[in-house]
Amino acid sequence: MEPLHGRIRDYAWGSRTVLARLQSRPVPSDGPEAELWLGAHPGDPSTLERDGAPRNLVDAFAEDPGRWLGADVVDRFGQRLPFLLKVLAPEAPLSLQAHPDAEQARAGYAAETTDPELTHRNYVDPYHKPEMLVAVSPFRALCGFRDPKHSADLLDAFGVPALAPVVAALRGGVDGLPAAVRTLLTWPSSERAGLVAAVLAAEVGEQFAGSVELARDLAGRYPADPGVLVALLLNHVSLAPGEAIWMPAGNLHAYLHGAGVEILAASDNVLRGGLTPKHVDVRELLRVLRFEVLADPVVSPVAVGPGVVTWPVPVDDFALHRVRLDGGVRSARLDLRGPRIALCLAGEVTVADGAGSTLLGQGSAAIGRADGGPVTVTGEGDLYLASVGAPR
Repeated sequence: MEPLHGRIRDYAWGSRTVLARLQSRPVPSDGPEAELWLGAHPGDPSTLERDGAPRNLVDAFAEDPGRWLGADVVDRFGQRLPFLLKVLAPEAPLSLQAHPDAEQARAGYAAETTDPELTHRNYVDPYHKPEMLVAVSPFRALCGFRDPKHSADLLDAFGVPALAPVVAALRGGVDGLPAAVRTLLTWPSSERAGLVAAVLAAEVGEQFAGSVELARDLAGRYPADPGVLVALLLNHVSLAPGEAIWMPAGNLHAYLHGAGVEILAASDNVLRGGLTPKHVDVRELLRVLRFEVLADPVVSPVAVGPGVVTWPVPVDDFALHRVRLDGGVRSARLDLRGPRIALCLAGEVTVADGAGSTLLGQGSAAIGRADGGPVTVTGEGDLYLASVGAPR
């Protein structure tokens, strides 16, 4: 294991305290800091130190893929790190978005690469982007469609006549979801502000108070965006620290507020439908969306050893473990597949494998090669370990 230096992305929705405090820098930061990236995605690869200068992971892996990645990972995923580890710090809501599956990503990337007249790209790489986020503070998110009949009751309660076709579609259950979402996202531009205003002016029962509060918050930022109403069709989830949300391909979602460790397949393909000043492509989003009810997006941790938990997910691009060491548990040993990245969120721990050891304090990270063997963690602290998942 050796020190790894991540990259911070300064999107407008980011916090000015979370990442600065994690890395023991002055608080508040000069501007919003949204994501800390740890990985080898070409968009912002992390770096190692080589001869006193930074060396990015993409170049390091290209020089010696067998040693860094291992034959199994190269066979399954090619000469690239298949996962990306992040710390997310949303102070304001992210866009309504979904990610493509593997086939859609390959086809979309190929089509856009050969289009000479394209001005905005949806597909920046040919890979899918399933993701899981583990809350490290109370975290709120919109995750997947809830039961359409509950959504119909809510929209009906607003008493806005223009919404009658949407309510009728939702009364049809899952089969009506495509029509309801399409109608809202393609609402005539000149009528959007009036529609949102009519919804906010309505008086509804106490049972809908949470949804009204959400709509008011989103409309305060995007007063003419029908995404405010689409958001009301999704599960509104509040996570306690340690709980996770799993977002498979095609599920509409938006993270709202909190701090979390996110692990995902190494892709940056995002299809946006609203609640953002960034590029929105409703047509492509509707094409990749899975119109299904995501009944329970929350994943609870599963203990796999003293002080060690994981969150099972149905993909093999990544696996995530948390090691929490204190006075009762002072060491842990993990057999991990392929390359691995360690991130210390609190305390001070030593991470070691067959290639060496590194002392990590709060906010610091390390990476190990595939040929490093098992990882041993000692000390007192809170450590997240990302690795490649088991073949499926």
